[in-house]
Amino acid sequence: MKLTPAQLDRACGVLLATAAGDALGAGYEFGPSLPDDTVIEMAGGGPFGWKPGEWTDDTAMAIAIAETAATGADLRATGAQDQVVSRWEEWARTATDVGSQTRNVLSRVAGGGAAAAAAVSAGLHRRTGKTAGNGALMRTAPVALAFLDDDLDGLAEAARSLGGLTHFDPEAGDACVLWCLAIRHAVLTGELDVRAGLPCLPDDRRAAWSQRLEAAERSRPADYTRNGWVVEALQAAWSAIITTPVPVDDPVAETFRAEHLRLALEHAVRGGGDTDTVAAIAGGLLGARWGASAVPAAWRLRLNGWPASNAHDLVDLACAIVRGGEPDPFDFSYAGREFRQPVVSHPCDDGLLLGDLGALRDLPVGVDAVVSLCRVGPQDAPKVADWVEVRLIDHDGVGHNPNLDFVLHDTVTTLERLRSAGRTVLLHCVHAHSRTPVVAALYGMRRRPVAPDQMLAELRQVLPQADPIADFRGALERFAG
Repeated sequence: MKLTPAQLDRACGVLLATAAGDALGAGYEFGPSLPDDTVIEMAGGGPFGWKPGEWTDDTAMAIAIAETAATGADLRATGAQDQVVSRWEEWARTATDVGSQTRNVLSRVAGGGAAAAAAVSAGLHRRTGKTAGNGALMRTAPVALAFLDDDLDGLAEAARSLGGLTHFDPEAGDACVLWCLAIRHAVLTGELDVRAGLPCLPDDRRAAWSQRLEAAERSRPADYTRNGWVVEALQAAWSAIITTPVPVDDPVAETFRAEHLRLALEHAVRGGGDTDTVAAIAGGLLGARWGASAVPAAWRLRLNGWPASNAHDLVDLACAIVRGGEPDPFDFSYAGREFRQPVVSHPCDDGLLLGDLGALRDLPVGVDAVVSLCRVGPQDAPKVADWVEVRLIDHDGVGHNPNLDFVLHDTVTTLERLRSAGRTVLLHCVHAHSRTPVVAALYGMRRRPVAPDQMLAELRQVLPQADPIADFRGALERFAG
């Protein structure tokens, strides 16, 4: 399906914010609820000793679904689900943590694929009546990306059947349907509407779910102390999203609407209990609403997890799902382009180097952090301690950069943190004509209070071709007040 740039940003946000919420909550899992003023950090730790930024089983299992969807396979098909189950089995052999219900199923599948998993799941439900854990809901967000067309029934069927591979209870299936349809709606419209999926639930269960959603909107995440149960996990996630105020856009005051994503995920984690899962669930929908560009760079720098992936890989995977197995039409090797801008120092900071994509191919000695303002292909991925890709599109129009002011502020804040940590940073885009100058200008304006035009004039002394597009110049004026 052909998406607008803003829709594609939101589609990429689904996996990225799922992983961010997961990694953010990992260090607080099984802990108590926390006061509203508690600072939440992506510091790792917790009962399983996660590394900082490491995602858990929530994102790992979602990636297995996403990998299959990225091939263009129909997620309702037996062969596709066999592939997902096989990947889950492979992951579970070395996983740090596997949910109890999921482990019960995967340990008995023995290579039998989706049919075996579904049979084991159904058998456990018949014997125990307890298969409504949150382990299905936490992983099904990428299903929505495979059904961005008008096949709502197909999306509902895929979400329910993939959830049922380990969690047979209809409550788990209902939750997966509701959340996936809300994610689809947010990606396509930029709106939060968790009730979009109610018509796809069985008639006799819609009223109950409607009441549960209303209750969540009157509650706080901490009120859901049984959030290992799929119903309360969904309620806690929706409560965190809907009860977190959306800030006002004010660049001078450094507040931005897109910060709602971060604030709501922190709110979810403060609820306590199964924090990584509740925040991962919330992250899928928040990412669909606000986009990958709303996920703070400080989090993207740290994200890592099975199977040896990072934030860059999650964005690539989401893009592949949207393409439906078709090759990427854009050549991120930038073949045939010439890169002539020599690497130069920022006029206000010798430790911040400015360049074009060619600088990645001949990385200056001493550079140990890179901030890329463009997509980078695998052949150019820098081998440095810290590398982050920033989504900044070099085209005018709000549809290209819906979170422009937030992205600029967040990027400059990231540069400042890296420099404070003693890093020598390379900031670059493709040709250093527009994106690199606008970020460098804002960085300079924060170090020395001068007008945007004056800072750009100083930058042209080292970047003669610097000429930010109109939208970027407008943003600099807003930050200058």
